[in-house]
Amino acid sequence: MARAKHSGPEPNPRFAVVTVSDTKTRETDKTGTWLHRQLEKRGHEVVQYSIVSEHTTAVRTAVQTLVHGNKIDVLITLGGTGITDRDCVPEAIEPLLEKRLDGFGELFRYVSYREVGPAAMFSRALGGRIGRSLVFCLPGASRAVQLALDRLIIPELEHLLAMVRGR
Repeated sequence: MARAKHSGPEPNPRFAVVTVSDTKTRETDKTGTWLHRQLEKRGHEVVQYSIVSEHTTAVRTAVQTLVHGNKIDVLITLGGTGITDRDCVPEAIEPLLEKRLDGFGELFRYVSYREVGPAAMFSRALGGRIGRSLVFCLPGASRAVQLALDRLIIPELEHLLAMVRGR
């Protein structure tokens, strides 16, 4: 597939990072802190970093507020994508997605499998679009977030944003 062509430089993407946890704080959320730093180090603006409880309504409300209120380009959630009773991110976010990126979850599990083996099947990572915002829901493990960022999200970010922006 040909890449979208556009003229002029694109503004730096505006990110939001949401950690989904009942136990983490800003001081103990190593993965969220790492992701925040990595995005800024790569020249991206992080307009919001927050921690929300592991409840479908809390996650859904946080996501809706961010994508409709702050005009962010990319939302990354951390945690809540497993198979325990508390894991609720896919259930919270899937109904909000206007377009799903099924290939994101499939590829994430594939590249994870190459790193961690069959345990990759436990992840229900997903991606999609809400309005003009890309949404990626990742496990809470730092290694998984780094893998998704380096191998999937960042390499295709410009192309994805061009499509979302209609260019």
